[in-house]
Amino acid sequence: MKSTKDFRNMGKEDLASRLVDLKKDLLKLNVEVNSGANTSNPGRIGQVKKNIARINTLLKEKNTEAI
Repeated sequence: MKSTKDFRNMGKEDLASRLVDLKKDLLKLNVEVNSGANTSNPGRIGQVKKNIARINTLLKEKNTEAI
């Protein structure tokens, strides 16, 4: 997992594409859990959610700086 410092060094386009990837990962993990399959790493869902929140926060910060 990347840290917030790593995300801060990324541009808006990179953050947006990373956000899409993380949302896809979260969807796959949720489907896996809801289907009753054993997950190899159940804590991964929380990590993905936190990274999505971090990226959303950074995107908002970058958008307000541009104004």
